[in-house]
Amino acid sequence: MTMLHHFCYLENTGAILQFHQLYEAAMTKPKRIYLAGPEVFFPAAEHQAIVAEKKRLLQEYGLEGIDPLDTELALSANEAKFRRGHRIYRANRELMDSCQAIIANLTPFRGISADPGTVFEVGYMIGQGKPAFGFTLESRYYRERAGATDLDELGHTIEDFEMSDNLMIEGGIYSSGGQLFVAEQPGEHRYFSAELFRRCVTAIRK
Repeated sequence: MTMLHHFCYLENTGAILQFHQLYEAAMTKPKRIYLAGPEVFFPAAEHQAIVAEKKRLLQEYGLEGIDPLDTELALSANEAKFRRGHRIYRANRELMDSCQAIIANLTPFRGISADPGTVFEVGYMIGQGKPAFGFTLESRYYRERAGATDLDELGHTIEDFEMSDNLMIEGGIYSSGGQLFVAEQPGEHRYFSAELFRRCVTAIRK
């Protein structure tokens, strides 16, 4: 073996070793799961308690939960609200980019449908080719919540596909390889069920 061949061999061996080290690190690093839902609007103590339980359940399965408020974004009282909103959006998008899947709380919030910000985040992750999982504590179909009629008071059609919410939400979740879990009966908390969340987690680990 010539000196040049010997050098190339060592260089290639080092590159292969480095690749294996990076691969093993990636395999041992916990998969990051983005936690979407209206909980960010809850009182601080309530939000923190729910997020802590979500992260604990994920940790049981070797996963890492990432909450939208994990951005550690520095906010200034003097900053224009519009500008602040855009910074929060960009920070949350960066968090989603760092995650491999999403679990969304799609329980109706401030109306008959899921929180619109949460729905956007589900669509964003699906658009990246990442699996989306969701849960809702509302067992009724969307049509029933909308008045169980074909038309609203303005004569607009109310969709009836026996789905929990707009067909694009549930359709997107299942097309991504995810699942939507629906409560069979009301739980102790109006917006969170550890049992349903655990079902999302176990589905991710399959």
